[in-house]
Formats: sequence, C-alpha cells, structure tokens
Amino acid sequence: MPARILISSCLLGAPVRYNGSAKTLVHDAIELWQEQGRLVPVCPEISAGLPIPRPPAEIEQGYDGTDVLVRNARVVENTGRDVTDAFLSGAQIALDLARSRQCRFALLTDGSPSCGSSFIYNGQFNGTRHNGVGATVALLQRNGIAVFANTEQGIALLQQALNQADRAV
Repeated sequence: MPARILISSCLLGAPVRYNGSAKTLVHDAIELWQEQGRLVPVCPEISAGLPIPRPPAEIEQGYDGTDVLVRNARVVENTGRDVTDAFLSGAQIALDLARSRQCRFALLTDGSPSCGSSFIYNGQFNGTRHNGVGATVALLQRNGIAVFANTEQGIALLQQALNQADRAV
C-alpha cells in the first residue's frame, strides 16, 4: 500500500476556511496522489465543531502550537473568545484520523493556527507572520508524522519523502 498523506480539506477545494472559502491547491502531484488513493482530507477546526464562517483565530503573540499543546498559550478569535479547547480537540481528531488511516505524512495549509508548518500569524490580527507551527502540526510532529507546507518546496520535499517511503516497502 502506498504511503498515505493527511491533507487540509481546503487544499482540495472544500470551502471550510474561517471565511467560508477554500484554498485549492492545483498541482500535478496532488492530482496523482488523489488518483493513487493516498490523500486523507481533514479540517481540524470543522472536525472540532467550529462553524463556517467563523471569526479568524490566531495563537497568542509570541507563541505557537507547541505552546498551545502544553497550555502555555491560547488560540483566540479576533473577538477575544478563547477557542483553545476546540483547536486542541481538532488536533487530536486529526491525529486519530492519521493513525487510523496510516498516514505517515501530512500536507497542511501554512499560516493556520491549526495547520501552519513554517509560519503562523502573530496573534495581533494585523497580517504579520512569524516562524512557528499550528496546534495540529505540533501534535502530528510530536507523534512522528512528517508535515509539509502547501508550497512548491513543501510539495517537492513531500515527493522525496514519499519516494523514499515507497522504496522502503
């Protein structure tokens, strides 16, 4: 069986982002992986019961998902509402899905307080980014799942990892 990939639902065209949009990723590799049955879609926020649309949420200033996992930081909406529990629940649901479907890799939407793997927003809702990971990424990585960003470089690195995994089988 080819290695499976947990993928953000919004990258496959599902309108599940906070503003009700998708972030469709058109790429030959995505089409191939879909044909091969490798892709396992997930939206941690929707899985945790958050609505569409919903207010934007960010991890508190200066922190990232690793801090959220150990409850040293919160995820808050631009309204000030604390949605940390929902983001932690969504992260656990994503991990459980990855495990049940034997996903060794994940391709997730960068910038998200759940799915960001190289950057997230700074918690001030002003569009400023900083290096860091979202809560779901932190939990997946902690459990040995390699996470890649939805960029050309991220896809290229994932292709290399898949090739190595397929050769090892």
